[in-house]
Amino acid sequence: MTEPDAARQALVHQLVSAPAASRLGIAVGTFSPSEVRLTLPADTGNCTYGDVVHGGVIATLADTAGVAVSIANARQLPTGGATTTLSISYLRPAAMGTLTARARLLHGGGRHNVARVTVTDPSEQSVAECHVTVTLS
Repeated sequence: MTEPDAARQALVHQLVSAPAASRLGIAVGTFSPSEVRLTLPADTGNCTYGDVVHGGVIATLADTAGVAVSIANARQLPTGGATTTLSISYLRPAAMGTLTARARLLHGGGRHNVARVTVTDPSEQSVAECHVTVTLS
């Protein structure tokens, strides 16, 4: 599969339109089997204190990107799924600004998938590294 089909793209757009992702403003940047990029706009409502983005907001962005890249690589169009594990290492505080999550599939294409997600700040410095395990049905 070189490009995701329209049905997969529609599923990912539903994913970012879900209440939590939508409330945070997560949007699709790039969507292909080799890489999915999602963005999170600057918003003071996403901060812990001052202009530092809350870790849970960063984790939600990473989780959503991991699910999206799993959908992009699914051998069959999934009808559902869930994140089964999320491991995240925060590398530095993320000052408020548009964050980008870049997700690549490490293993999968079927029911069980493992993605690596790197979250970067506007200057493209890594603020978090994540592994997301997704089970699709």
